[in-house]
Amino acid sequence: MTNRAGEAGPGTGNRTAIVAGATGLIGRELVRQLLEDDGCDRVIALVRRPTGSAHPKLEERPTDYERLGSGPGDDEGFGGADLFCALGTTIKKAGSQAQFRKVDLDYPLRLGEIGARAGARSYSLVSAMGANAKSGVFYNRVKGETEERLAALGPSAFYAFRPSLLLGERDEFRFGERAAAALAKPLSFVFTGPLANYKPIEAAAVAAAMIATARTGSPGRRVVENGEIAAIAASAKTHNR
Repeated sequence: MTNRAGEAGPGTGNRTAIVAGATGLIGRELVRQLLEDDGCDRVIALVRRPTGSAHPKLEERPTDYERLGSGPGDDEGFGGADLFCALGTTIKKAGSQAQFRKVDLDYPLRLGEIGARAGARSYSLVSAMGANAKSGVFYNRVKGETEERLAALGPSAFYAFRPSLLLGERDEFRFGERAAAALAKPLSFVFTGPLANYKPIEAAAVAAAMIATARTGSPGRRVVENGEIAAIAASAKTHNR
């Protein structure tokens, strides 16, 4: 992708980050950590409605994903930016498979299309373990299709992160996740060797790994599985001390 004149490219300071799904579990962590990142001087959070958050580097941009890309100025700031997509829902919350596809496939794809046209620097997607476009499981199939279709857009750098069970405080209550999280720490010894990739992971660690990976600017498509996410996050934490 070719950066627009005057916008930061790989290896430079003054970078812009754009976060879709900025009020979700991982999205909130992305925004928080990016605002603390000296290598990023502008954070555009795509939100359904203003949250009231204030920070010198933060721009909250009310976004209707149904219309995203159809209006003039929708791509403002995208040239040379690092895109972070943490959009996602559940079939229960979405209400139907069609609506689930809209949130987890159509919306991330629209974001990627804008980025491709504008010349975004990178695109980092929160995907899921088991993502496979040929899977017999609907959820995994949609996640896999999203990865493939975004990669096909040809971003110079596309990173798909596949975390295991996410730990952190969500806005909505999910009994299954809450129960699994309660068991995660006392049973942490189970997640060793071949099972290490299935160990539950903090949303903050996923966000840290996404930011660290985007910072490298390594071109091409990269799938980052759960175990590697944890390792990248740990390395980034050590480096930032």
